[in-house]
Amino acid sequence: MSDLGKYPLPKGWTWATIPDLVGETGVFVDGDWVESIDQDPSGNVRLIQLADVGDGVYRDKSERFMTKAKAEELRCTFLNEGDVLIARMPDPLGRACIFPGDPKPSVTVVDVAIARSGNGRFDHRWLACFVNAHPFRSAISELQAGSTRKRISRGNLATIPLPVPPLPEQRRIVAEIEKQFTRLEAGVTALRQVQANLKRYRAAVLKAACEGRLVPTEAELAKTGKRKSTFETGEALLARILADRRKSWKGRGSYQEPAAPGVASLPLLPEGWIWARLEQLGLTFGGLTKNPRRAKLPKQLPYLRVANIYANELRLQEIEHIGVEESELEKLLVHAGDLLIVEGNGSKDQIGRLAIWDGSIDPCVHQNHLIKVRPVETRMPKWILHWLQSPTGRHHVELVASSTSGLYTLSVNKVGDLPVALPPLAEQTRIVAEVERRLSVVDELEAVVSASLQRATRLRQSILQKAFTGELV
Repeated sequence: MSDLGKYPLPKGWTWATIPDLVGETGVFVDGDWVESIDQDPSGNVRLIQLADVGDGVYRDKSERFMTKAKAEELRCTFLNEGDVLIARMPDPLGRACIFPGDPKPSVTVVDVAIARSGNGRFDHRWLACFVNAHPFRSAISELQAGSTRKRISRGNLATIPLPVPPLPEQRRIVAEIEKQFTRLEAGVTALRQVQANLKRYRAAVLKAACEGRLVPTEAELAKTGKRKSTFETGEALLARILADRRKSWKGRGSYQEPAAPGVASLPLLPEGWIWARLEQLGLTFGGLTKNPRRAKLPKQLPYLRVANIYANELRLQEIEHIGVEESELEKLLVHAGDLLIVEGNGSKDQIGRLAIWDGSIDPCVHQNHLIKVRPVETRMPKWILHWLQSPTGRHHVELVASSTSGLYTLSVNKVGDLPVALPPLAEQTRIVAEVERRLSVVDELEAVVSASLQRATRLRQSILQKAFTGELV
């Protein structure tokens, strides 16, 4: 429960609510109910949205307008520069920022509350800082309402007590908060830059790996005498894989040899490499569709969903079960070494994310939104994984992903048609080892950066906590 109003305050401080602070001549109101029909793209009054109200930052993201005549007709509350804007809907709920002003007269929507001092009893920046502090957020969480989307009413906001120092002290507190936040933000900016650099380095490692530039190729080693002059080329490897694929065929009807890729639009490869289609390298499968009848089937098995598959990562904390018929098992069971590829996503950079199944849950099946690829050569899953995660592999995935109403989708046929550069198997092993060595260092650094960013968030709240208990200045 919130402790606001329950602990002793420093000398000269007092408990008050936002209505107490704004007084009779100030403003504490909701924004205005402005419907789509009231808006006008060519209007001269800006309509500030929830998206503009950041957590301590005015985001200036929206592009909504109305005419001044309509705003006056609706009796809208016009904003003043310096007003405190409090979002009554997530995310996060109750975030606040200072309105910096706008070239156009501005109003805001009904889910944003406006606070403005009428008698100079409080510093607007101080109020915004306190609303964003953990004690106020905690009080809001106890008063929120709504089942699907949480919200806080202005009436409930008006009941939350604030520890109010004298006005001069408010200003000193704000100055100290801003000084410390400036230093903190500089550190966070540097950490974000490190994150971006690590992401670029990861892509550069995968790009070099998939272009034959990360380790010496088998052909280069053969020329220097470090390998026998004869070695299994990518072409010979592909021929062996196709022969094994043909032998292990258990499908219905006669065996159909998978077609080779069209190489006219594909770049030249290092000596000893060859282009292949993913269908040539392994069998591709769709998954099962969830429906009510499956709940009644006697065989209930764990099944993998999109939520379990991330970029080279399995997240298995939440595993659901589903009914499966015996006749479906051969197609649906996942084996260690299978590649699981996300079939659809609203974000283009997430489509086709994939991981290798580790066999940690057995037996286990997969849903239809995951496409399963079972490589014929059991030593190749990691190479295929790194290829599809490389900039070149991602380019081909995004190229074939169709978009319907903002949803990017793959299919078994599209996945099977993806081109894969195929080096000799021995070279694949060396490339994968070097990729994993370098990326393990990146993973460690990313974990350190992520932990530092989380500490920065905690430190931000610690600064605010001290500010509003009289310990900061």
